[in-house]
Amino acid sequence: MKQTIKDYALLLVIAGVIIGVDQWTKALVRTKLGFGEMWSPWDWLMPYARVVHWNNSGAAFGILQGQSLLFTVLAFIVAGVILYYFPRVSPQDWTLRIAMGMQLGGAVGNLVDRLTMGGQVTDFISVGSFAVFNVADASITVGVAILLIGVWIKELQNKKLSPAPDTSRPVQDSTLSDSPDDEKQAK
Repeated sequence: MKQTIKDYALLLVIAGVIIGVDQWTKALVRTKLGFGEMWSPWDWLMPYARVVHWNNSGAAFGILQGQSLLFTVLAFIVAGVILYYFPRVSPQDWTLRIAMGMQLGGAVGNLVDRLTMGGQVTDFISVGSFAVFNVADASITVGVAILLIGVWIKELQNKKLSPAPDTSRPVQDSTLSDSPDDEKQAK
């Protein structure tokens, strides 16, 4: 039992912090800004970055609008898979463990919105002309980036550890043979 709690500690801390920050920032936006209203601390920053109160019924960054049920089910599946698989990941594979925590936090953060807001997710971070997003969306995206970087690092380490091919021995030509049958045919 003690080992199980220890296995999940990192996952739950990372996911919990992300869920907390995500829900706090969304609640702040919902209470301080009317729907569609924008805010920026400086007027000159408004064209580049701003806070805007927006809702989304699709996936991260506004894709697949109107598919809330699909993403609700998908969030439950993703969370279940992460919870099942996490204790099986080696503690030395820290990039995968961090990535899984970020993805779980992001999935659950948006799932809370979908379940409590009629399938809608509050988005509020608006940068340039890019789609409006939230902390959960950013967490999922950064988690995927960390996962890919971790896989890349692991591949580089495996290449360094694997022995180089032996080039000191000549490669045999497949047309040459030392079998006695070949010698009989040659005579």
